[in-house]
Amino acid sequence: MNKLILLMSALVLTGCNQTMKMYSIKAETGDSMREVPAWYMSDHSTVENACGKTKEEKRQCIFGVGTSVSPDLNLAIEKAKMLAKAELADMIKGEMNKQSKQFITELGKTEKRTVVTEAESILVNEIAKTPVRGYEVFAQDVTLTRQGYYRAWIGLRLPMGEFNKMYNYTVEQAVNAYSTKTEDKNVFDDFMSSIEEGENENNSVQ
Repeated sequence: MNKLILLMSALVLTGCNQTMKMYSIKAETGDSMREVPAWYMSDHSTVENACGKTKEEKRQCIFGVGTSVSPDLNLAIEKAKMLAKAELADMIKGEMNKQSKQFITELGKTEKRTVVTEAESILVNEIAKTPVRGYEVFAQDVTLTRQGYYRAWIGLRLPMGEFNKMYNYTVEQAVNAYSTKTEDKNVFDDFMSSIEEGENENNSVQ
């Protein structure tokens, strides 16, 4: 019996080793990074099947990429993913504001004056409360810097409209929330009506 258990365990472990695929992290060379993944620099809107292999010709996506470095692999991936999501949000709801200031000052005596001019221009890119639900990771890579840090590369795509996997889910959630709110209001109204009817009965003259 023990031999049978050991044999089955060995078979299970062998099967696991055969199906497990390992990812090899490439080490960066040189003082500066000279190579990046080709997909990171591509214009994905012009790449065929970049939005996924589908027969629907109307399927459209927007793309965002991000890269980040950290001594922790998971943190490097999370930081890169946040940057990619920020790029998606910027495409959806990015707002650009510009502020310009100019200062002019005269220095010196009455006969000899010098005009000093100072100008300042500030550009602010604002992205506020933009939903980026249903995004998909279409590409990712990890390299190792010379300092021993992990550099993560993340590529995200966001299918638009009904092709977004969260499209029907979010609509359904909104409908359910509205239905629940309506039911709660009806229960409350019925409760208040029963109280008012009870008060009227108690106050009636026999």
